[in-house]
Amino acid sequence: MNGIVHSQGAKEPAQGVYAEMIARASRRTNVTATCIKAFVIGGGICLTGELLRQFLLRRGLPQETAGTWVSVILVFCSALLTGLGYYEKLAKHGGAGTLVPVTGFANAVASAAVEARTEGYILGVGTKIFTIAGPVILYGTAASVLYGILLLIV
Repeated sequence: MNGIVHSQGAKEPAQGVYAEMIARASRRTNVTATCIKAFVIGGGICLTGELLRQFLLRRGLPQETAGTWVSVILVFCSALLTGLGYYEKLAKHGGAGTLVPVTGFANAVASAAVEARTEGYILGVGTKIFTIAGPVILYGTAASVLYGILLLIV
């Protein structure tokens, strides 16, 4: 096997050999099937939200309140399914279709907390839960302030 020898004596495979190893180890994906599954599963999540919204509207909730409750319910269900280990199985098949709706953000936050629970509730869950949420909250807040200033000026 050709390659570069480092000062410690370790041998690094040549570029072509390395690319060949990656090609053998990499799994081929059917892009069409992956896109269809993402569309169906992501669309199913959105359809569930819309059906829930229509249900709440028919029960007499104002449109804005119904939309808020739909978000709350979907985030709660996503966090619950993440904690129970089902959302990961859904995401395995749905890919980006599970990331786009608000449930994907809830899953990202909850999965970080689930992974960190062995470190304790304060230093583990309390710290890791904001690994994903922190930047989103920070830049979301900064963007809304900037948009508000622009709206005030214009």
